[in-house]
Amino acid sequence: MNKKLILSVALLVAAVAKTFACTNLIVGKNASTDGSTIVSYSADSYGLFGELYHYPAASYAKGTMMKIHEWDSGKYLGQIEQARQTYNVIGNMNEFQVTIGETTFGGRPELSDSTGLIDYGSLIYIGLQRSRTAREAIKVMTSLVQEYGYYSSGESFTIADPNEIWIMEMIGKGPGIRGAVWVAVRVPDDCISAHANQARIHQFDMNDKENCLYSPDVISFAREKGYFNGVNKDFSFAAAYAPLDFGARRFCEARVWSFFNKFTDKGDAFLPYIQGKTNEPMPLFMKATRKLSVQDVKNAMRDHYEGTPLDISNDFGAGPQKAPYRLSPLTFKVGDQEYFNERPIATQQSAFVFVAQMRANKPDAIGGVLWFATDDANMAVFTPVYCCTTKAPVCYTRVGGADYITFSWDSSFWIFNWVSNMVYPRYSLMIDDLRATQNELEGTFDEAQAGIEEVATRLYQKNPAAAKEFLTNYTNLTAQSTIDAWKRLGQFLIVKYNDGVVKRVKNGAFERNEIGQPAGVIRPGYSAEFLEEYVKQTGDRYKVTE
Repeated sequence: MNKKLILSVALLVAAVAKTFACTNLIVGKNASTDGSTIVSYSADSYGLFGELYHYPAASYAKGTMMKIHEWDSGKYLGQIEQARQTYNVIGNMNEFQVTIGETTFGGRPELSDSTGLIDYGSLIYIGLQRSRTAREAIKVMTSLVQEYGYYSSGESFTIADPNEIWIMEMIGKGPGIRGAVWVAVRVPDDCISAHANQARIHQFDMNDKENCLYSPDVISFAREKGYFNGVNKDFSFAAAYAPLDFGARRFCEARVWSFFNKFTDKGDAFLPYIQGKTNEPMPLFMKATRKLSVQDVKNAMRDHYEGTPLDISNDFGAGPQKAPYRLSPLTFKVGDQEYFNERPIATQQSAFVFVAQMRANKPDAIGGVLWFATDDANMAVFTPVYCCTTKAPVCYTRVGGADYITFSWDSSFWIFNWVSNMVYPRYSLMIDDLRATQNELEGTFDEAQAGIEEVATRLYQKNPAAAKEFLTNYTNLTAQSTIDAWKRLGQFLIVKYNDGVVKRVKNGAFERNEIGQPAGVIRPGYSAEFLEEYVKQTGDRYKVTE
């Protein structure tokens, strides 16, 4: 295969991998139980290796240039001028607790600009390296695309700090046209919001400069292109630049609906929109029926529409073990008729997931915690990564040469994939064992948080550098202890469920009989419901006769 063909295939794979990928959940500071702003992000992509990125703070001489590589494919895009001073970034949070996540909505394909130098991933990580607040990050990101051009398709960004959360939506202007059209809306402090691969900003108040920012041509450009011809007050960014279709509604907006359904009283009212019975969109943000904790958001990232009309764990597609997962692609044909699978928040192709906790009542070094996990959020463990961390845990790096196609026993990404891929085909049988270990680990970290931060605060008052070193060490300790525990879980699951039977366990140990031999096994077989369907499908093929 020649190099040009290899590159073309790589770019195609990257584009397909991003389709209907990623989810962001958002909680304002007055909507959370502890006064923190909370945002989540899942990087869902076939082909992306789950790792914790680290960009150390640095100073540069005037005129220093930095190379830009597209985040998805690694393709070299060009060079831009480096900032004189950059800030420490660990994962998607910087040392000032500024956090940025994203979901790709794509939008109108004719607006992509392959000559732009800044892709959406570079916008995120350069923005974090150069910003002390969310508002400053918006200014940095929009200035970059204006100066160097925007390479990617339409994006929704969550941009947050301990006091504010913004949703910014951006799309290019087409081949060879530098810059982008964009709008950013602040989420009210007492509200929750979400986005999931479909543009969500419709009408916005152009006179509210405190809570709404936008490019000067966001409406005029749409008029010029023929996307909009009404009066300004009726302009919808989403309708103009990302017209709704079946996939955007059912695969993307449905994930937003699942979050609103859990924490507001409007789930039933919005369901017809998801089902295609009405075109009235959901609001960008809403007040929840109760305050949400960090753990609530972690659990929401594990959602598969359980207990709703979109639940996928109880029909034939779930298999005998009630798995709330479906193989890709999302659509398939039987004859000439096209069908689809639901696309929930939790999904098997996640590379990494985080829930960011940002608190204004603590020093930045202590207040910012990126609760980080690799692989599928439903089967992962969120460990605390403090925003002052100056060394990424080894298990969250490309240790031992680990990448998306290179396994390593020391890589968190691969250990969590190893375990989850044991559980997927025997979900209802094995998930409780996984959940017990997951809850134990996350509960331990939650219980330890106050004490750890009390020690860090005392250190910080005397020696900020010592406090940062302490929290860096704690970040590394919890990550390593988690991968070690998950290896033990994997070994336990292999022994307990080997060959389709279940070994007996008592008080956490495998049972033995009175002479020390392994106790008899349990043969779980199939559920009565599945066996009835099995006979219905096969008729008398397996009927026992005299």
